[in-house]
Amino acid sequence: MIKMMRCIRMLPIMVLAFVVGGASPQNLHREGAVPSSYFGMHIHRATTTTPWPAIPFGNWRLWDAGVAWPQLEPNKGDWHFETLDKYVQLAQQHHVEILLTLGLTPQWASTRPQEASDYKPGNAAEPKDMRDWQDYVRAVATRYKGKIRDYEIWNEPNRKQDFSGDVHTMVELTRQASEIIKQVDPSNTVVSASATAVGGIPWFNQYLAQGAGKYVDVIGYHFYVTPEPPEKAVPLIQSVQQAMAANGISSKPLWDTETGWANPTVFTSPDQKAAYVARAYIIDWAAGVSRFYWYAWDNHGWVTLEMTNRDTEQPALPAFAYATTESWLVGAVMKSCDSTGGGTWVCELSKGNSPSWIVWNADGDVQFQIPARWQAHSVTDLSGNEKKLHGGVIPVGISPQLLR
Repeated sequence: MIKMMRCIRMLPIMVLAFVVGGASPQNLHREGAVPSSYFGMHIHRATTTTPWPAIPFGNWRLWDAGVAWPQLEPNKGDWHFETLDKYVQLAQQHHVEILLTLGLTPQWASTRPQEASDYKPGNAAEPKDMRDWQDYVRAVATRYKGKIRDYEIWNEPNRKQDFSGDVHTMVELTRQASEIIKQVDPSNTVVSASATAVGGIPWFNQYLAQGAGKYVDVIGYHFYVTPEPPEKAVPLIQSVQQAMAANGISSKPLWDTETGWANPTVFTSPDQKAAYVARAYIIDWAAGVSRFYWYAWDNHGWVTLEMTNRDTEQPALPAFAYATTESWLVGAVMKSCDSTGGGTWVCELSKGNSPSWIVWNADGDVQFQIPARWQAHSVTDLSGNEKKLHGGVIPVGISPQLLR
């Protein structure tokens, strides 16, 4: 069952490790070029009502897509792979990789079958017999060997509506699933259980402290900061990185396996939605995230990227922003990403021998003095419209622009 409107998390304000719009300069940077795999997506109804997205992305996370454990095995030994088979076929057809999130316990296998959850009764509880969990993981990994290579262990287990068991049990679920997934195919990638938002940090610290990190290849987290702007994700990302360092797993990749913004409560215009899409992808990469799955293409309870006119197949403005940002970042090295005060951000890119700069102001419209050393000759907006520069000052607002 697809959740059309997820629970909106009202987040406490954290003490920022940098100042958005403040006076203190900050500098984020990354080694290596941005790969196409960085751009991930959620699509919920790809086999029914949603046409395939007309924008480039490299990875597809299957959550709220009707293929969790209760849908695959609604009764013990009664397997229904039809929808997941279709998803795999679509992914192969469009040359994208699947991240399959394992989780939600069917009512028949649940320790607490009548317990309420974000889904159906019993789904948030741990299995009463771990052999049922093992059978499920083995059946999926075996059926899709060589077709699905990335597996995530559960969704947002720090929320009782998604997982009502204790941390130790989730560590054990992670260990058992990882062993089976690797037995089936050692080249598979196992992603940790992904906690969410500021409130997930204490749970996440316990999860790593009890040894979960040694069973996984990648650390997953959901860097939700809604209704705050994308820049507020940086201290949250840094908190996760600190926990990874404290547990000796800093070298493992960090994936943002789900993030988006509630709609329509946060936004006043399509331009603001598009700006948040672009800024989120830019900021996540600069702060150290290696993959980012947007939530979602076709969930209208959140900032959807889905086409607004299926007759003309014209994407919504946020979809243009996603595609434009992908074209700016993929193949580029982010040499720096600075918040230098007054809400203005400048991120310097290098692609081949061509430098470029992404500029925006998180607080609103300002006049930006283009440094003469840039020798910039054009500016491109989030719709992909490029125009020549005339003079050394341009208006800059909440929507990133690319100067080159």
